[in-house]
Amino acid sequence: MRIVATLIAMPVLGAGLALAAPAFAQARPTVGQFEVKAYDKIPKTKTAVQLTIDSALGRELRREVMIRLSRRGNEVGFSGGNVMRMDVYYSNSFAGDGPPTIDPGRQVLPLGDANPRPPLPDNPITPRDSYGGSTPTLRITLTLYSTDGGRVLWQAVTTCKAPNSNVERVGTAMIDAVFDNADSSRIADAGCPI
Repeated sequence: MRIVATLIAMPVLGAGLALAAPAFAQARPTVGQFEVKAYDKIPKTKTAVQLTIDSALGRELRREVMIRLSRRGNEVGFSGGNVMRMDVYYSNSFAGDGPPTIDPGRQVLPLGDANPRPPLPDNPITPRDSYGGSTPTLRITLTLYSTDGGRVLWQAVTTCKAPNSNVERVGTAMIDAVFDNADSSRIADAGCPI
């Protein structure tokens, strides 16, 4: 009797897991999209915006985030209050006319060798993801932590393709899109200007 009850319960258990799957599997934003996870609304208390890696681009985009927070009514600064960690990642290593290549050189075969090695092919050696001339990518991650216990209150991740010539403009457009309706969780268009 237990075997029959188990066999009957298995389809019910499988259906329950299938219904619960969307809660566990979360879609990540693709290039050109952003995702906001608002566990709580961004509080109006003072917010310190801190860069994880200091760079000129990061400082410029941090300034833009601080402007958007102050427009929302937040007091902003570099210390005190809730902490918003900001990670700016700009992948421009394959920018330019095409992907960089590494010239392995041609092997010179010694004369009279009975078992010569064939020369290396003329194909360039490039990273696997650079075929097709990849465009530089800008990714911004913002995570707001509370002062009491370090609980994550809010998080946003946004990614756009961003050529070297206008990476700051692309970053500003991405930040505008995230803070347009920052208190609701969603995945939407990142506002990439290209």
